[in-house]
This record gives sequence, C-alpha cells and structure tokens, in this order.
Amino acid sequence: MARNKVVKLIGRLTHVFTVNKTPWIWRKYLMDDYEEMFSISYEYKDVNLRKNHILFPVLAGLILCYILGKYKVIIVSALESLVLLLDVGPKMHGVLLQVEKVCAMLLEKKLIYNKYDEVGIVLFGTAETNNELTKEVGGYENIVVLRSIKVVDGDLVDVLDQIPRGTVPVLDAIIVGMDMLIKKYGPTNKGKKRLCLITNALSCLRDPYEGTKEDQVSTIAQQMTEQAIKLECVVVRGKLSGDADKNVMDENDQLLELFTKRTWAKTLYVESATSLLRALRTRSIAPVTIFRGDLEVSSALKIKVDYEYRSINDPETVVPPEQRIKGYRYGPEVVPVSSDAWEAVKFKPEKSVKLLGFTDAKNILRQYYMKDVNIFIAEPGKREAVTAISALARAMKEMNKVAIVRCVWRQGQSGVVIGVLTPNVSVKENIPDSLYFNVLPFIEDLREFQFPSFKNLPTFQPTEEQQAAADNLVMMLDLAPPAKEENLKPDLTPNPVLERFYHFLELKAKDPDAAVPLLDEALKKITEPDAELLSQNKSVIDEFRRCFELKENSTKKKSTRSVKEKPSGSDDEKDAAEDHNVGKTLTNTDDNTAGKAEISDEKPSSALANNSSVSVEKIGNITSVQDFEAMLSRRDSPDWITKAIKGMRSKILELLEDSFGGSNYDKAVECLVALRKGCVLEQEPKQFNDYLQYLCKFCKEHGLNDFHELLDLKGMTLITKSEAVDSDVADEAARSFLVTKEPKVE
Repeated sequence: MARNKVVKLIGRLTHVFTVNKTPWIWRKYLMDDYEEMFSISYEYKDVNLRKNHILFPVLAGLILCYILGKYKVIIVSALESLVLLLDVGPKMHGVLLQVEKVCAMLLEKKLIYNKYDEVGIVLFGTAETNNELTKEVGGYENIVVLRSIKVVDGDLVDVLDQIPRGTVPVLDAIIVGMDMLIKKYGPTNKGKKRLCLITNALSCLRDPYEGTKEDQVSTIAQQMTEQAIKLECVVVRGKLSGDADKNVMDENDQLLELFTKRTWAKTLYVESATSLLRALRTRSIAPVTIFRGDLEVSSALKIKVDYEYRSINDPETVVPPEQRIKGYRYGPEVVPVSSDAWEAVKFKPEKSVKLLGFTDAKNILRQYYMKDVNIFIAEPGKREAVTAISALARAMKEMNKVAIVRCVWRQGQSGVVIGVLTPNVSVKENIPDSLYFNVLPFIEDLREFQFPSFKNLPTFQPTEEQQAAADNLVMMLDLAPPAKEENLKPDLTPNPVLERFYHFLELKAKDPDAAVPLLDEALKKITEPDAELLSQNKSVIDEFRRCFELKENSTKKKSTRSVKEKPSGSDDEKDAAEDHNVGKTLTNTDDNTAGKAEISDEKPSSALANNSSVSVEKIGNITSVQDFEAMLSRRDSPDWITKAIKGMRSKILELLEDSFGGSNYDKAVECLVALRKGCVLEQEPKQFNDYLQYLCKFCKEHGLNDFHELLDLKGMTLITKSEAVDSDVADEAARSFLVTKEPKVE
C-alpha cells in the first residue's frame, strides 16, 4: 500500500496509547452534556508505534491493522496554541522577575480552566542560540526555544521559575514563534494560534538582508494572516533610564503599530508590575451580536446592518412557531395563553432601530445609563453602510450631539427600549467609525432619593482653610492626575484575591502542606496605600489632620422606653433588658403588674435615636418631637416625609383643641418649631408656610389669642427663599409676617 496514505477518523477515543514513549490520554469532552467530536489525522512518519498499547474502538483497530507503517497523531480542535516570546535582554533584567510571575500565573490558570491548551516558550536576547530556523537557514541568533509547543503541565510552570538573563539586545523572535506554530500544526489546524510578545521594545532591530524593516513587517503580517495567527504585544515601559534611545523606541513602536494595521494584532503598553499582571489574559471573549438589522434614520432611509428556538431534550431540533405556546406563571401554576388570545392583547412593535431625534450631549448624563454599553457597527462587507455610519458619527461629533433611538430587538417583542447613540470616531485607519449604545430609563425606572442638604446645616459647613485642605488631599489621591498616566486602570488591574488564590492553588498542588503565601508586592499596590505617594505628600496629610480634629464619639446608652410600649415577654423587651445592663433594673413586682417595668430615673432623651430596632410609624403623645425626627430620618420610602409632616400638623391642632387654660401651648410651640426645622431640612417650605397661615386663621376663629401672643414672642415666621430655594417668600415678606393679637372680648 502507499506509505503516505492519510486516514481521518472521526470518533470518541477514550484509551491510552504511546507515541515515542509519550502517553497520550484521550478523554470525553463534555459540552452542555453532549460529547464533542474531534477530527484525528494519522500520517506516516518515522515514529515507533507500540501496538501493544493500542486499544481503539473496533473500526479504528481494523483500519490501523490494514494500514502498515508508522504514524504521527495530529489533533484538530478548537483549543488554543500559545507561544510566549520573552525578551530577556539587558534592558529587561529589572522586570524579568515580574514577567516570570505573570507567565506562571497565566499557566496556572490554564491548568485550571484550559488544561488541554498547548504552550511553547521562546527567549530572545540570550547569549546562546538554539532554534530550528538557525539550523535550517542560518541567522536568528541569540534566540532559544526554552520549550517546544506541548500541552500545558506543572513542569512548564517550574521552567518559568528562573528565566536565564540574556546579554544581547535583539527583537527577532516573532518569526521563530510563527515558524514553530506553522511547523507544529500547518494549515490543517483549526484551533486558535496566538503569539504573545513581552518586551520593552528598547533594543535596536537588525536590518534585514533584503528590503526595509517595514517590508519585513508587512511580509510577516501577511504570513500571519494566512496562517490565522494572532499577535499580542505587551510593552513594559516603566521609568525610562537615561541610556534609553528615544529614536530606537519610536521606530520599534511604529513597527509594532504597523502589525496592528496589517494583521490581527494589538499592542498594550504597561508601566508597572501591577498592570503587567492583568496584561496577559487566559482567554479572550468574542463579541456577541444582539441585533442584526437596519438603522432607520427616517422612513425613506435605512442603513443595512435572526433567532430560533430549540428543544431542551433535543437541541438539534428547531421547534417551529406553530408548536410553541406562551405560558405565564400564576402562583405555582403556569397558565397557557393561546396564540389567538395573545395576538388580541399584545403590543406588536416591529423589529427595528428607529431614530427619534438628536439632542445636545450635555442633556444625557452618565448616571442615566441603565445597562452595559453596546456598539453599533455597519454591516460587515458593505462599504456604503460603513460610509453612512461614519458620516453620521462624525457629524454628531462635530455638532456635539447624541441620537435618541427606539429599539425593538426581536419581531413582536413587547418591551421597547429607548437608548442613546454616542459617536465613536476611530483614530485608526483600519478601524471604522461606530456608535456607542446605552439604554435610557423610562419615568418608572427613576427613583428619587431625598436627602437633606448640608447647606442648611451651618455647623457642618467647612471653613475656607478646611475646604482647601480637603481639596488638596483629594487631588493628591487622584488616580488620573493631569499630564500623567492613569494608575490602576480597571482593564489592567487584576483581582488580588483571585490572583493570590491561583498562586496558592499551584503551591498546594505541589505540596499539600504548603502554607498560604504572603501577598505579592505587585498586588500590595492594589490593596494598600502607595507608601511613596504618602511620603511625598506628608505635608498635605498633616495639614488635613490639623484642620479636622478627630474626637472620640462616646457610646450612648440604649434607651428602654420602648419596653413600656411592648407586652411582657416580647422580643423587644428581652433585647432591651439584655442590652441595658448599666445600673438600671427591670423587675416585675407581682402577677398583677406583669408587663410593667420599674426603670431608674435616667433621662430618656432621644430615645428613638438610641434604639434603632424600633421603627416609628406615627407621632406619639409623649415624645412627639423625637417621633417626628425619627420619621423624617427614615429612608426606606419617600412617603415618610409627607407622612411625618401631616402627622405633626395634626398633632399641633390636637394639642390646641385639647388644651385647658393654655396647658398645651408650650408643647404645641415646641412641635411647631420642630416642624419648621424639618421642613427646612427636607426642602418642603410650601407645606409649612401654608400650614402656618392656616394656623393663624384657626387661632383667630377659635379665639386662641394667648397662643397668638406666644407665637409672636417666639418670633415664628414663614420659611424664606434664603432658607429653602423652593420657597416663594422673600425675606422682606417674612419679616412683615406678624401674628396679630386679637382684642379680647369683654
């Protein structure tokens, strides 16, 4: 038979066999409870195949027995093949320790989440040379293949524990890494192939034998595109030393930028070890299309930009619309609704994205955004659509406008979304312009939280000196100071808890008795204040400490007033009795007095403020002012403010009506003063002003002249505009508001 015959087997292999004394273990891969099928190629090679270890299924065994020869196994899957290209030249020695840790963390995560991925490591800038290209065609010196492309394992992590330091500055490893991927997989591999280059790009590139450096980059980029190889460049740039050649650095940056224009590549610049931790990602998340359709600018203009249901039992079977029926939960039951009934009552918008109009960008505030941001792009391959989207985005950018759109993602979708399109004008030639989309709220989605203004609390207002000290402290702690690089960027800042967990997991895999490691220095910069920043700004911190003196707030004793209002044996009574163990005694005298407590004569002021376990819902007779303040302070519903004001108004009238010989006048005035103060704090001047005018009329009609005089003596007046911005009473009018004393009837 022909010796170069290739046989492809598509099947499930769950057995162990040996090629070149290397065990290959095939297992069942489960994805959503279904086995994934792999395509396997067997090709003749000069390799010793130990047949006594072959335990294939019957069909595979028959074919292998028929085909005589020696074979090589090629895996065709969707797993990732990664080659790390690490610069170990002299100018990288200062950060190589962090590079080792970052690469080790990457491999640890792959061992957990992507244990069948394959990884290779190439070092460049070394004193030695060891790579296949040097042996085959010459050149490519000072480049060492530290590990060929193999399935990731624990030994690979150990290889990175001590990367050798190089002595020669070169940057020629991309070709070596690409050659490794091509030779390993060739055009048959359909998996993900990625090169990851970590360097500072400060070393001078060698001139090519033919053409320019730009021509060489273009040739490499073209080859990478043909082989579906992606390139990620992580450029580590901290504080540059004096020997850094800016011309060389700029030239290398331009060549790396050329890669991003000619092929699938991206370049990421990091300035610290903390950012480097997040620069290498275990996997990339591909964007998902949530809507595919036309953007309707008007009824006469559309810019060209489907869903299906499958059975749970058989995901391969598409359920047609006539076999589907709507169901709605009513308690534990699901009530089916026929299509006729549903069609009769449902809202029937058409699938569309329609432009409603434009508005100034300043009218749409950032806090209006409801969900994650999405991006609107033109239909791929449609040049006219790309031009139309670009023209729209650039016009909106020039006029500082945003577009309001009405979106129905699916045909017949009941929920209509109103959103805003913000222009995203690209600064790169190979990236088209687009529009950012954010969902806007309806009126029902808005929640108004009413908080009293600090401007109405004079004692809480800072002095100019205190304000300046606070401003300086905030500016000192700014993570994005002017004319400087932003620190702790979200997309470059890893989760320190997870990073420490992965590292500890790797240690436990090697040694079950391993102790929890100390927090890495790079992670401390995320979890702890920057010691260098604090030392440089010690004067700012000292000034803030001097302006704002800290005083210890003594713990107030919990009141037991609520015990009187609760039945004997209630939970509230028990809690109060347990907590109130500072000299007060709660005793029952006899069976006839059960439920009554003897309490020492401690002053029970601000009882409700000290006992947060009791929620006041109405204004009582004994502590009316405290009850009013407690209701105002409740933030579980905005209705409590209105309820508290109405309750206090009714309580004041009740006190006046039940007063005998002016016995309740002082308490009524106290409640009125509290009502005025509360209305000022909550910015409700109209309610108080209307009530005070009504109260004056009430006193006049009922002959309460003595109460008139008392209000006059207390200087009770309307809430002015200077106290509450919503008031329509000027200071002059408030001063002229007098409670006129009515003549006594003889």
